[in-house]
Amino acid sequence: MRPGTALPGWPFPLGATPGEQLGVAGTNFALASTVADSVTLCLFDAAGTETQIPLADYDADIWHAFLPGIGPGQAYGYRVGGPWDPDRGLRCNPAKLLLDPYAKAVSGTVSFGPEVLGQDAADPAKPSTLDSAGHMPRSLVIDPQFSWHDDKRSWRLYSDTVIYEVHVKGFTMRNPDIPPELRGTYAGLGHQAAIAHLTDLGVTTVELLPVHQNVPESFLVAEGLTNYWGYNTIGFFAPHNGYSAAVRAGHPGGQVAEFQAMVDALHQAGLEVILDVVFNHTAEAGPDGPALCFRGIDNLAYYRVVPGDPSTYYDTTGCGNALNAGDPIMLQLMMDSLRYWITVMHADGFRFDLAPTLARQDGAFDKVSAFLDMCSQDPVVCQAKLVAEPWDVGQMDSYDLGRFPPLWREWNGKYRDSMRDFWRSHPVGIGEFADRFTGSADLYGAADRRPTSSVNLITVHDGFTLRDLVSYNDKHNEANGEDNRDGTSDNNSWNCGAEGPTDDPEINALRARQSRAMLTTLMLSFGVPMLLGGDELGRTQQGNNNAYCQDNEITWFDWASADTGLRDFTKRLIALRKAHPVFRRRRFLSGAEASQLRWYTPAGSAMTGADWSDKNALAIALYLDGSDDPDRAVDGTWLLDDDFFVLVNAWWEPLDFVLPATRKQAAWRTEIDTYDPAAPAAAGAHSAGDHVTVSPRSIVVLSDPRRG
Repeated sequence: MRPGTALPGWPFPLGATPGEQLGVAGTNFALASTVADSVTLCLFDAAGTETQIPLADYDADIWHAFLPGIGPGQAYGYRVGGPWDPDRGLRCNPAKLLLDPYAKAVSGTVSFGPEVLGQDAADPAKPSTLDSAGHMPRSLVIDPQFSWHDDKRSWRLYSDTVIYEVHVKGFTMRNPDIPPELRGTYAGLGHQAAIAHLTDLGVTTVELLPVHQNVPESFLVAEGLTNYWGYNTIGFFAPHNGYSAAVRAGHPGGQVAEFQAMVDALHQAGLEVILDVVFNHTAEAGPDGPALCFRGIDNLAYYRVVPGDPSTYYDTTGCGNALNAGDPIMLQLMMDSLRYWITVMHADGFRFDLAPTLARQDGAFDKVSAFLDMCSQDPVVCQAKLVAEPWDVGQMDSYDLGRFPPLWREWNGKYRDSMRDFWRSHPVGIGEFADRFTGSADLYGAADRRPTSSVNLITVHDGFTLRDLVSYNDKHNEANGEDNRDGTSDNNSWNCGAEGPTDDPEINALRARQSRAMLTTLMLSFGVPMLLGGDELGRTQQGNNNAYCQDNEITWFDWASADTGLRDFTKRLIALRKAHPVFRRRRFLSGAEASQLRWYTPAGSAMTGADWSDKNALAIALYLDGSDDPDRAVDGTWLLDDDFFVLVNAWWEPLDFVLPATRKQAAWRTEIDTYDPAAPAAAGAHSAGDHVTVSPRSIVVLSDPRRG
């Protein structure tokens, strides 16, 4: 490899951009660093031979060059010379080959050892002299042009959205209808068999666990484990190469087009794609972690440090470092990354892991922080779905539920905890159940937000699956190698009488009923429901509530043992929600409209203050009036929906409900009975004044048609 003479190039865009300069084809390289004394571009051929090209041009903190003759597929990295002074937060070391922060693809992975440490292993105050090139992956020059077919893809209102959280590999790895060579890959998720399950189930939006290039922690590798979830990012523009069938087949860089093809296929099937992004920390960990990219380029620009002690990171993530969202270089990278995934990779939105970390200024959460402001103002990013995980591990204000700006939606942890407790008959208060069911107005109503600000969840990747939630009182994380110390011990779970799998038919029947009751609650609540992938199949992780390091049968879907009855019930619930806007309210009701939603005691009387304050109450009836609703107007005509009664009984005994009078000649039909989902629907079987028996720990949904 003998590249031509380097030309000055351009400081923007950052990264490696193939194109032309003065009629000559080549690639422009640009790297931002405010502390570097020198930057060397390192090109690698197929044999691994390194050619070093110093970047001579430096403008506005950006080092750049244009290299004629260099095009897509070229492997490269950087060596950055500059001050080594950890006490001042300066960690430049040209002995370390570094990834491009803007790399569109990465080839290979990290081989851990003292070679990848920026500091000397024996004396951390000194820089390491060991060359890391033989232990580092390479950045790749990529041309991401793609022929899309999704120009007419659906854009879902939040009120019409049903999210399905899933792992690319776990969902496809054991699916017998996906060709073996595609299992565990983007191509596998884009396969017709995978898409058929999603569309048949009725979900609208696929939320993928992290697909940015990531690196497992060294301590996991030493134990024969890995970071399966992928919350350890090292490349915010690159699809993770470990999920690529093309890379597996010997085509480095093929992950980019493969990812695009997957998104294209999902879009053509009417499904949105949301990416779980980890802008709160990177795989470089704490000060004693490896020097893979950001740390060696400009440590203080990319990471937050403790005020007065720049040798130490200000860690609000529990992962050793926190990204410096207030620095112009880091902030630009975040925004450039989001725009890239929207415009080039066609993502529809993002879920932000530990989102308060991105909004911390001077340590405290600030809803008008630089990052949140930029998302609101950016003409591309503001049109995407933006979902926050509204907590981190900071010392101050670490639980920021309800505090994000109106553009954002939030994972509702209070919904999760309250609904779990309610269905295991804990006295959370009937008012708490009602607040969560109707969109958490106490969190969002006062902030002039909508019920759809709440992303409702019962289970997610982090914690028990739904099957395990009703099968275990305690976590069982022994396979993680930490003597069951990792993962939360506060699960709000109930094993229904036996810890783990059992042959007892009564316990298994109770577990099934509990699962159906919680799924029904989730799908009929106001807000945006999010289903953990596999819950509809009865997926278990054998009681592991922190399976982040288990890339095996513990986390992969077991399609052969799928609970098809639960799948069909979930499908039925989603169809009911989608068919009836009364469950998809887009705003909180007030004034005269408040009568469209009424609460009753099991005796059929309107709830009083004393009823609401009864902490031990575990049963309630909700009436939903399907009257004309201006939110559902089409061409100036208001649409009618059916009326519904939702009868909720979390007691361990059956309970009679009296149906109050709502309007003349109402004839109630049973739509859902979670105790016995196979029972035939009874049309017109009930009217005002009738007694309806609701079985233990179950929900009955009654409908009365207005339409037609």
